[in-house]
Amino acid sequence: MPLWHIYHPADTYTDQDKQDFAADITEIYTRVGLPAFYVVVQFHEMPADSVFVGGKPSGETVRVVVKHLARHLDDPERRKRMTEYIDTVMRPYTGDRGLHLEFHIEDTPRDQWMIAGLWPPAQGSDAEKAWAQANRPIPY
Repeated sequence: MPLWHIYHPADTYTDQDKQDFAADITEIYTRVGLPAFYVVVQFHEMPADSVFVGGKPSGETVRVVVKHLARHLDDPERRKRMTEYIDTVMRPYTGDRGLHLEFHIEDTPRDQWMIAGLWPPAQGSDAEKAWAQANRPIPY
């Protein structure tokens, strides 16, 4: 399950921007077979006087924390490609708007999360495919 925390200056994104941004993020994962409901995006508005970069106020900074739970990439080259791809997906919502973007990705061990009281099905399993098709967790 990818969990994205997007910390941004107040009034940076309209409701439509948020919907579009979340849809683009969701597409990153559904295109590789993850259920759409795995993807959670949370927008956190930050007052201009609450963000500092290098000890100085920064009202133009977007900080994104991505937590990966359902999939992990062990190969450094694949991690690099994924990180660059994520940067590309975020660019229309950040750099292209003149905003400074910083982000990082964290991996949480698969055996340390549950959803709706269920352990996630194995990657690529029939149960995971059923979850993706139903777009919700179902007992297996």
